[in-house]
Amino acid sequence: MADPDAHEVWLVRHGETEWSRDGRHTSTTDLPLTDEGRRVAEGLRGRLDDEPFALVLTSPRERARETARLCGHPEAEVDDDLAEWGYGELEGRTTAQIRETYPDWTIWDGPVPGGESAGQVAARLDRVVARCRAADGRVLLFGHGHSLRALAARWLSLPVADGRHLRLDTATLSVLGWERETPVVQHWNT
Repeated sequence: MADPDAHEVWLVRHGETEWSRDGRHTSTTDLPLTDEGRRVAEGLRGRLDDEPFALVLTSPRERARETARLCGHPEAEVDDDLAEWGYGELEGRTTAQIRETYPDWTIWDGPVPGGESAGQVAARLDRVVARCRAADGRVLLFGHGHSLRALAARWLSLPVADGRHLRLDTATLSVLGWERETPVVQHWNT
């Protein structure tokens, strides 16, 4: 690879919403950013302004699209494959509430009634990884906590469940890249 920096993938998790602040699992429920979420997302703009991106993609959810706009990328192309993990019947519940029914539950290996399996999430995020690797330059993605963690695992050719080892806060920037021909995490949760 001639210029590994030109083939980086920059990940931005959306800004804070009421549910992300309160620890409620949010996939298809389309919540706006809080005032704090908007403020912090706007603060990321300065870190992105001078960077050239060959491809800018966003989840279809309003919280990710709004974060993209606040970060100076209203042109971000919506890619349904960047949507958050489908929580099904667990939508809007906290982990503590879910564990009342499913002790020791995690999204990574627990049941997700009416939602997506890890295999389904891997299949769609593998399509995003393929798009990133085919791009002619640096890529910028706006997405969600679990799906971006799962995407990083897939970037590294690891199972989706290994995303559990990558904490990702709201309105943070992470960078995936290369060391020679090996995919790596260059920066995480900054």
